[in-house]
Amino acid sequence: MKRVLLLLPTTSYRNEDFLAAAKRLEVEILAAANYCEQLAPSWGFAPIMALHFDRPEQAAEIVLRELDRRPDAVLAVDDSGVELAALLAQRLGLAGNRADAVRRVRDKLAFRMLLKQHGYRCPEFRHLPSDADPREALHGLEFPVVVKARRLAASRGVIRADNADELLRAVDRVREIQSRADRDARKLGVVVEAFIPGREFALEGILERGKLTALALFDKPDPLDGPYFEETLYVTPSRLAEDVQQRIRCEVARICLTAGLTDGPVHAEVRVNADGIWALEIAARSIGGLCGRVLTHVLGMSLEELILRQAVGEPLAVAGDGSAVGVMMIPTPRRGIYHAVEGIEAAKAVPGITRIAVTAERGQLIAPPPDGPRYLGFIFSRASTPSEAEQALRDAHRRLWFEIRPEYPALLVGTL
Repeated sequence: MKRVLLLLPTTSYRNEDFLAAAKRLEVEILAAANYCEQLAPSWGFAPIMALHFDRPEQAAEIVLRELDRRPDAVLAVDDSGVELAALLAQRLGLAGNRADAVRRVRDKLAFRMLLKQHGYRCPEFRHLPSDADPREALHGLEFPVVVKARRLAASRGVIRADNADELLRAVDRVREIQSRADRDARKLGVVVEAFIPGREFALEGILERGKLTALALFDKPDPLDGPYFEETLYVTPSRLAEDVQQRIRCEVARICLTAGLTDGPVHAEVRVNADGIWALEIAARSIGGLCGRVLTHVLGMSLEELILRQAVGEPLAVAGDGSAVGVMMIPTPRRGIYHAVEGIEAAKAVPGITRIAVTAERGQLIAPPPDGPRYLGFIFSRASTPSEAEQALRDAHRRLWFEIRPEYPALLVGTL
Protein backbone atom coordinates (compact mmCIF):
# COMPACT_ATOMS: atom_id res chain seq x y z
CA MET A 1 0.00 0.00 0.00
CA LYS A 2 1.27 3.44 -0.92
CA ARG A 3 1.86 5.82 1.97
CA VAL A 4 1.47 9.63 1.89
CA LEU A 5 2.52 12.10 4.55
CA LEU A 6 -0.34 14.61 4.51
CA LEU A 7 -0.07 18.03 6.17
CA LEU A 8 -3.53 18.77 7.55
CA PRO A 9 -4.08 22.32 8.84
CA THR A 10 -6.56 22.33 11.69
CA THR A 11 -8.67 25.07 10.05
CA SER A 12 -8.69 23.77 6.48
CA TYR A 13 -11.91 23.18 4.56
CA ARG A 14 -10.34 20.32 2.61
CA ASN A 15 -9.03 17.79 5.11
CA GLU A 16 -12.07 15.53 4.76
CA ASP A 17 -11.92 15.58 0.96
CA PHE A 18 -8.28 14.49 0.91
CA LEU A 19 -8.90 11.75 3.48
CA ALA A 20 -11.91 10.49 1.53
CA ALA A 21 -9.86 10.40 -1.69
CA ALA A 22 -7.11 8.44 0.07
CA LYS A 23 -9.67 5.91 1.27
CA ARG A 24 -11.01 5.44 -2.27
CA LEU A 25 -7.48 4.90 -3.59
CA GLU A 26 -6.48 2.68 -0.66
CA VAL A 27 -3.60 5.03 0.14
CA GLU A 28 -2.34 4.99 3.71
CA ILE A 29 -2.26 8.48 5.22
CA LEU A 30 0.31 9.53 7.77
CA ALA A 31 -1.19 12.67 9.24
CA ALA A 32 0.73 15.71 10.41
CA ALA A 33 -1.04 18.78 11.78
CA ASN A 34 -0.53 22.15 13.39
CA TYR A 35 -2.43 21.82 16.67
CA CYS A 36 -1.29 24.04 19.53
CA GLU A 37 2.02 22.71 20.82
CA GLN A 38 1.01 23.50 24.41
CA LEU A 39 -2.33 21.68 24.27
CA ALA A 40 -1.42 18.75 22.00
CA PRO A 41 0.55 16.77 24.67
CA SER A 42 -2.39 16.94 27.09
CA TRP A 43 -4.61 15.54 24.33
CA GLY A 44 -2.22 12.64 23.83
CA PHE A 45 -1.07 13.83 20.41
CA ALA A 46 2.37 12.95 19.08
CA PRO A 47 4.83 15.78 18.28
CA ILE A 48 4.08 15.37 14.57
CA MET A 49 0.56 16.67 15.26
CA ALA A 50 1.79 19.95 16.73
CA LEU A 51 4.01 21.38 14.01
CA HIS A 52 4.61 25.02 13.19
CA PHE A 53 3.90 24.94 9.45
CA ASP A 54 5.27 28.48 9.24
CA ARG A 55 8.60 27.31 10.70
CA PRO A 56 9.49 24.75 8.01
CA GLU A 57 13.05 24.01 9.12
CA GLN A 58 12.02 23.37 12.72
CA ALA A 59 8.93 21.38 11.70
CA ALA A 60 10.91 19.25 9.23
CA GLU A 61 13.32 18.17 11.95
CA ILE A 62 10.42 16.99 14.11
CA VAL A 63 8.80 15.08 11.25
CA LEU A 64 12.03 13.37 10.18
CA ARG A 65 12.68 12.33 13.78
CA GLU A 66 9.16 10.93 14.20
CA LEU A 67 8.84 9.02 10.90
CA ASP A 68 9.16 5.27 11.26
CA ARG A 69 9.61 4.73 7.51
CA ARG A 70 9.88 6.77 4.36
CA PRO A 71 6.54 7.74 2.74
CA ASP A 72 5.98 7.59 -1.00
CA ALA A 73 4.98 11.27 -1.17
CA VAL A 74 4.45 14.40 0.91
CA LEU A 75 1.46 16.64 0.27
CA ALA A 76 0.09 19.79 1.83
CA VAL A 77 -3.67 20.27 1.91
CA ASP A 78 -3.46 24.04 1.49
CA ASP A 79 -1.18 27.04 1.25
CA SER A 80 0.01 27.05 4.87
CA GLY A 81 1.89 23.78 4.48
CA VAL A 82 3.30 23.90 0.94
CA GLU A 83 6.77 25.09 1.90
CA LEU A 84 7.11 22.46 4.63
CA ALA A 85 5.88 19.74 2.24
CA ALA A 86 8.46 20.77 -0.35
CA LEU A 87 11.27 20.79 2.21
CA LEU A 88 10.31 17.33 3.50
CA ALA A 89 10.08 15.87 0.00
CA GLN A 90 13.50 17.33 -0.77
CA ARG A 91 15.11 15.86 2.35
CA LEU A 92 13.45 12.49 1.85
CA GLY A 93 14.56 12.31 -1.78
CA LEU A 94 11.00 12.30 -3.13
CA ALA A 95 9.56 13.95 -6.23
CA GLY A 96 8.34 17.46 -5.64
CA ASN A 97 9.08 21.13 -5.89
CA ARG A 98 12.17 22.56 -4.30
CA ALA A 99 11.46 24.49 -1.12
CA ASP A 100 13.13 27.65 -2.44
CA ALA A 101 10.87 27.63 -5.52
CA VAL A 102 7.74 27.30 -3.39
CA ARG A 103 8.97 30.02 -1.04
CA ARG A 104 9.60 32.33 -4.00
CA VAL A 105 6.09 32.11 -5.44
CA ARG A 106 4.39 32.39 -2.03
CA ASP A 107 6.07 35.73 -1.39
CA LYS A 108 4.39 38.47 -3.44
CA LEU A 109 7.53 40.61 -3.43
CA ALA A 110 9.84 37.77 -4.50
CA PHE A 111 7.36 36.75 -7.21
CA ARG A 112 7.18 40.28 -8.61
CA MET A 113 10.99 40.46 -8.64
CA LEU A 114 11.13 37.13 -10.50
CA LEU A 115 8.68 38.34 -13.16
CA LYS A 116 10.54 41.60 -13.66
CA GLN A 117 13.95 39.92 -13.82
CA HIS A 118 12.85 37.54 -16.56
CA GLY A 119 10.91 40.01 -18.68
CA TYR A 120 7.33 38.97 -17.94
CA ARG A 121 4.56 41.55 -17.79
CA CYS A 122 4.76 43.00 -14.33
CA PRO A 123 3.24 46.11 -12.75
CA GLU A 124 5.50 48.73 -11.24
CA PHE A 125 6.02 47.80 -7.62
CA ARG A 126 7.98 48.75 -4.55
CA HIS A 127 8.71 47.25 -1.17
CA LEU A 128 7.72 49.24 1.91
CA PRO A 129 9.55 47.92 5.02
CA SER A 130 7.62 47.71 8.26
CA ASP A 131 9.55 50.56 9.87
CA ALA A 132 9.31 52.88 6.83
CA ASP A 133 7.11 55.95 6.71
CA PRO A 134 4.39 55.12 4.13
CA ARG A 135 4.75 58.65 2.72
CA GLU A 136 8.05 57.43 1.28
CA ALA A 137 6.04 55.32 -1.19
CA LEU A 138 4.37 58.40 -2.63
CA HIS A 139 7.39 59.66 -4.56
CA GLY A 140 6.84 59.05 -8.27
CA LEU A 141 3.81 56.86 -7.61
CA GLU A 142 0.94 56.80 -10.09
CA PHE A 143 -2.53 55.92 -8.80
CA PRO A 144 -4.41 53.67 -8.51
CA VAL A 145 -2.20 51.23 -6.60
CA VAL A 146 -2.75 48.07 -4.59
CA VAL A 147 -1.21 47.47 -1.17
CA LYS A 148 -0.55 43.79 -0.41
CA ALA A 149 0.56 41.69 2.51
CA ARG A 150 3.38 39.50 1.29
CA ARG A 151 2.30 35.94 2.14
CA LEU A 152 -1.44 35.96 2.83
CA ALA A 153 -3.97 34.28 0.55
CA ALA A 154 -7.69 34.57 -0.34
CA SER A 155 -7.54 38.36 -0.87
CA ARG A 156 -6.61 38.88 2.76
CA GLY A 157 -4.55 42.02 3.28
CA VAL A 158 -5.09 43.39 -0.25
CA ILE A 159 -6.46 46.94 -0.63
CA ARG A 160 -6.67 49.35 -3.56
CA ALA A 161 -5.83 53.02 -3.04
CA ASP A 162 -6.79 55.77 -5.51
CA ASN A 163 -4.98 58.68 -3.86
CA ALA A 164 -2.40 59.54 -1.24
CA ASP A 165 -4.79 59.60 1.72
CA GLU A 166 -6.21 56.21 0.79
CA LEU A 167 -2.68 54.82 0.40
CA LEU A 168 -1.66 55.88 3.91
CA ARG A 169 -4.79 54.31 5.38
CA ALA A 170 -4.34 51.14 3.31
CA VAL A 171 -0.73 50.69 4.41
CA ASP A 172 -1.70 51.01 8.08
CA ARG A 173 -4.54 48.52 7.69
CA VAL A 174 -2.55 45.95 5.71
CA ARG A 175 0.29 46.14 8.21
CA GLU A 176 -2.18 45.49 11.03
CA ILE A 177 -3.79 42.54 9.21
CA GLN A 178 -0.38 41.03 8.41
CA SER A 179 0.81 41.46 12.00
CA ARG A 180 -2.12 39.30 13.19
CA ALA A 181 -1.73 36.64 10.51
CA ASP A 182 2.02 36.23 9.98
CA ARG A 183 4.55 35.93 12.78
CA ASP A 184 7.25 37.30 10.44
CA ALA A 185 5.27 40.46 9.69
CA ARG A 186 7.93 42.81 11.04
CA LYS A 187 10.55 41.35 8.72
CA LEU A 188 8.32 41.23 5.67
CA GLY A 189 6.90 44.71 5.16
CA VAL A 190 4.29 45.19 2.44
CA VAL A 191 4.18 45.53 -1.35
CA VAL A 192 2.77 48.55 -3.15
CA GLU A 193 2.12 47.94 -6.85
CA ALA A 194 0.28 49.53 -9.75
CA PHE A 195 -3.29 48.36 -10.22
CA ILE A 196 -3.74 46.15 -13.29
CA PRO A 197 -7.08 46.74 -15.04
CA GLY A 198 -8.80 43.96 -16.93
CA ARG A 199 -10.76 40.75 -16.51
CA GLU A 200 -9.52 38.11 -14.13
CA PHE A 201 -9.21 34.36 -14.71
CA ALA A 202 -7.91 31.37 -12.77
CA LEU A 203 -6.12 28.35 -14.18
CA GLU A 204 -6.05 25.05 -12.34
CA GLY A 205 -3.32 22.70 -13.45
CA ILE A 206 -0.92 19.99 -12.43
CA LEU A 207 2.80 19.71 -13.09
CA GLU A 208 4.69 16.51 -13.74
CA ARG A 209 8.47 16.76 -14.21
CA GLY A 210 8.04 20.34 -15.38
CA LYS A 211 5.21 19.74 -17.85
CA LEU A 212 1.96 21.56 -17.10
CA THR A 213 -1.40 19.96 -17.78
CA ALA A 214 -4.22 22.50 -17.59
CA LEU A 215 -7.25 21.00 -15.85
CA ALA A 216 -9.60 23.98 -16.07
CA LEU A 217 -9.63 27.66 -16.90
CA PHE A 218 -12.17 29.59 -14.82
CA ASP A 219 -13.91 32.81 -15.72
CA LYS A 220 -14.42 35.21 -12.81
CA PRO A 221 -17.52 37.03 -14.07
CA ASP A 222 -17.70 39.61 -11.28
CA PRO A 223 -15.38 42.61 -11.65
CA LEU A 224 -12.50 42.64 -9.18
CA ASP A 225 -11.59 46.32 -9.12
CA GLY A 226 -11.41 46.96 -5.37
CA PRO A 227 -11.09 48.61 -2.99
CA TYR A 228 -11.15 45.04 -1.66
CA PHE A 229 -10.93 41.92 -3.79
CA GLU A 230 -13.39 39.36 -2.47
CA GLU A 231 -13.74 36.59 -5.01
CA THR A 232 -17.21 35.20 -5.59
CA LEU A 233 -17.86 33.30 -8.85
CA TYR A 234 -15.74 30.75 -10.72
CA VAL A 235 -17.22 29.27 -13.91
CA THR A 236 -15.69 26.79 -16.36
CA PRO A 237 -15.26 26.19 -19.27
CA SER A 238 -14.09 29.72 -19.93
CA ARG A 239 -15.89 31.85 -22.47
CA LEU A 240 -12.62 33.44 -23.60
CA ALA A 241 -11.55 33.01 -27.20
CA GLU A 242 -9.55 29.80 -27.58
CA ASP A 243 -6.42 31.60 -28.74
CA VAL A 244 -6.40 33.71 -25.54
CA GLN A 245 -6.96 30.61 -23.43
CA GLN A 246 -3.98 28.98 -25.09
CA ARG A 247 -1.84 32.04 -24.42
CA ILE A 248 -2.78 31.90 -20.74
CA ARG A 249 -1.84 28.23 -20.53
CA CYS A 250 1.49 28.87 -22.23
CA GLU A 251 2.28 31.89 -20.05
CA VAL A 252 1.54 30.00 -16.83
CA ALA A 253 3.67 27.06 -17.99
CA ARG A 254 6.57 29.39 -18.83
CA ILE A 255 6.42 31.13 -15.45
CA CYS A 256 6.29 27.80 -13.60
CA LEU A 257 9.42 26.72 -15.45
CA THR A 258 11.14 30.03 -14.68
CA ALA A 259 10.19 29.82 -11.01
CA GLY A 260 11.49 26.27 -10.69
CA LEU A 261 8.15 24.58 -10.03
CA THR A 262 8.21 21.04 -11.38
CA ASP A 263 5.63 18.78 -9.73
CA GLY A 264 2.18 18.84 -8.20
CA PRO A 265 -0.85 21.12 -8.34
CA VAL A 266 -0.73 24.71 -9.56
CA HIS A 267 -3.29 27.46 -9.10
CA ALA A 268 -2.69 30.57 -11.19
CA GLU A 269 -4.50 33.91 -11.13
CA VAL A 270 -4.12 36.17 -14.19
CA ARG A 271 -5.55 39.38 -15.59
CA VAL A 272 -6.12 39.94 -19.29
CA ASN A 273 -6.29 43.36 -20.93
CA ALA A 274 -5.26 45.05 -24.19
CA ASP A 275 -1.60 44.84 -23.21
CA GLY A 276 -1.67 41.06 -22.74
CA ILE A 277 -1.62 38.55 -19.91
CA TRP A 278 -0.48 39.57 -16.44
CA ALA A 279 0.27 36.93 -13.81
CA LEU A 280 -1.08 37.98 -10.42
CA GLU A 281 -0.15 34.77 -8.64
CA ILE A 282 1.24 31.31 -9.34
CA ALA A 283 0.67 29.09 -6.31
CA ALA A 284 2.17 25.64 -5.78
CA ARG A 285 -1.14 24.29 -4.51
CA SER A 286 -4.63 23.55 -5.76
CA ILE A 287 -7.63 25.86 -5.62
CA GLY A 288 -8.65 26.87 -2.09
CA GLY A 289 -11.70 26.35 0.06
CA LEU A 290 -14.19 23.76 -1.17
CA CYS A 291 -13.96 25.10 -4.73
CA GLY A 292 -12.15 21.98 -5.91
CA ARG A 293 -15.42 20.04 -5.60
CA VAL A 294 -16.73 21.88 -8.65
CA LEU A 295 -14.20 20.01 -10.82
CA THR A 296 -15.46 16.48 -10.13
CA HIS A 297 -17.63 16.46 -13.27
CA VAL A 298 -14.82 18.06 -15.28
CA LEU A 299 -12.18 15.53 -14.21
CA GLY A 300 -14.26 12.41 -13.73
CA MET A 301 -12.87 12.21 -10.17
CA SER A 302 -12.34 14.56 -7.29
CA LEU A 303 -9.47 17.04 -7.56
CA GLU A 304 -8.00 15.57 -4.37
CA GLU A 305 -8.04 12.08 -5.89
CA LEU A 306 -6.24 13.36 -8.98
CA ILE A 307 -3.57 15.05 -6.83
CA LEU A 308 -3.07 11.89 -4.76
CA ARG A 309 -2.92 9.73 -7.89
CA GLN A 310 -0.14 11.83 -9.32
CA ALA A 311 1.73 11.91 -6.01
CA VAL A 312 1.89 8.11 -5.73
CA GLY A 313 2.53 7.48 -9.42
CA GLU A 314 -0.93 6.22 -10.39
CA PRO A 315 -2.03 6.86 -14.00
CA LEU A 316 -4.14 9.95 -14.63
CA ALA A 317 -7.10 9.56 -16.96
CA VAL A 318 -9.15 12.75 -16.92
CA ALA A 319 -12.61 11.94 -18.28
CA GLY A 320 -15.16 14.67 -17.66
CA ASP A 321 -18.71 14.78 -19.01
CA GLY A 322 -18.38 18.09 -20.85
CA SER A 323 -20.85 20.00 -18.69
CA ALA A 324 -20.39 23.59 -17.54
CA VAL A 325 -19.91 24.04 -13.81
CA GLY A 326 -19.60 26.89 -11.40
CA VAL A 327 -18.98 27.67 -7.75
CA MET A 328 -19.83 30.70 -5.66
CA MET A 329 -17.78 31.49 -2.58
CA ILE A 330 -20.66 32.98 -0.61
CA PRO A 331 -19.54 36.51 0.23
CA THR A 332 -19.55 37.80 3.79
CA PRO A 333 -21.62 41.01 3.75
CA ARG A 334 -20.22 42.47 6.98
CA ARG A 335 -18.22 41.76 10.09
CA GLY A 336 -20.10 40.14 12.95
CA ILE A 337 -21.15 36.89 14.61
CA TYR A 338 -22.72 34.33 12.28
CA HIS A 339 -25.96 33.04 13.77
CA ALA A 340 -28.16 31.33 11.16
CA VAL A 341 -29.14 30.99 7.50
CA GLU A 342 -32.57 30.83 5.88
CA GLY A 343 -33.61 29.84 2.37
CA ILE A 344 -31.39 26.77 1.91
CA GLU A 345 -34.18 24.59 0.48
CA ALA A 346 -35.37 27.35 -1.84
CA ALA A 347 -31.82 27.88 -3.10
CA LYS A 348 -31.31 24.14 -3.65
CA ALA A 349 -34.48 24.09 -5.75
CA VAL A 350 -32.98 26.44 -8.36
CA PRO A 351 -32.43 24.45 -11.60
CA GLY A 352 -28.75 23.64 -12.01
CA ILE A 353 -27.80 23.86 -8.34
CA THR A 354 -26.06 20.65 -7.25
CA ARG A 355 -24.94 21.42 -3.71
CA ILE A 356 -24.84 24.12 -1.05
CA ALA A 357 -22.36 23.90 1.80
CA VAL A 358 -22.59 26.49 4.58
CA THR A 359 -19.24 26.27 6.33
CA ALA A 360 -19.61 29.11 8.84
CA GLU A 361 -20.49 27.84 12.30
CA ARG A 362 -22.98 29.40 14.65
CA GLY A 363 -21.20 31.78 17.00
CA GLN A 364 -18.22 32.21 14.68
CA LEU A 365 -16.75 35.67 14.17
CA ILE A 366 -16.72 36.41 10.44
CA ALA A 367 -15.40 39.30 8.36
CA PRO A 368 -15.12 40.04 4.64
CA PRO A 369 -11.78 40.73 2.96
CA PRO A 370 -9.37 42.30 3.50
CA ASP A 371 -9.65 41.06 7.12
CA GLY A 372 -11.38 37.69 7.00
CA PRO A 373 -9.76 34.55 5.57
CA ARG A 374 -12.94 32.46 5.23
CA TYR A 375 -16.29 32.45 3.44
CA LEU A 376 -19.82 31.79 4.67
CA GLY A 377 -19.94 28.74 2.43
CA PHE A 378 -20.09 27.52 -1.16
CA ILE A 379 -22.80 27.05 -3.81
CA PHE A 380 -22.19 24.64 -6.71
CA SER A 381 -23.90 24.49 -10.09
CA ARG A 382 -23.88 22.36 -13.22
CA ALA A 383 -25.56 23.23 -16.52
CA SER A 384 -25.35 22.95 -20.29
CA THR A 385 -23.56 26.28 -20.73
CA PRO A 386 -21.31 28.50 -18.60
CA SER A 387 -23.93 31.28 -18.67
CA GLU A 388 -26.58 28.94 -17.27
CA ALA A 389 -24.21 27.71 -14.58
CA GLU A 390 -23.44 31.31 -13.60
CA GLN A 391 -27.08 32.36 -13.53
CA ALA A 392 -28.04 29.42 -11.33
CA LEU A 393 -25.46 30.52 -8.75
CA ARG A 394 -26.77 34.08 -8.74
CA ASP A 395 -30.40 32.94 -8.45
CA ALA A 396 -29.61 30.58 -5.58
CA HIS A 397 -27.63 33.21 -3.70
CA ARG A 398 -30.55 35.66 -3.89
CA ARG A 399 -32.70 33.14 -2.03
CA LEU A 400 -30.34 32.90 0.94
CA TRP A 401 -30.51 35.17 3.98
CA PHE A 402 -27.79 35.14 6.62
CA GLU A 403 -28.31 36.39 10.15
CA ILE A 404 -25.12 38.13 11.27
CA ARG A 405 -25.27 39.72 14.68
CA PRO A 406 -23.13 42.61 15.88
CA GLU A 407 -19.76 41.66 17.24
CA TYR A 408 -20.36 43.81 20.31
CA PRO A 409 -24.02 43.79 21.47
CA ALA A 410 -25.58 47.23 21.86
CA LEU A 411 -25.92 48.46 25.41
CA LEU A 412 -29.19 50.07 26.47
CA VAL A 413 -28.58 53.26 28.37
CA GLY A 414 -31.40 54.88 30.29
CA THR A 415 -33.12 55.29 33.59
CA LEU A 416 -34.85 52.48 35.44
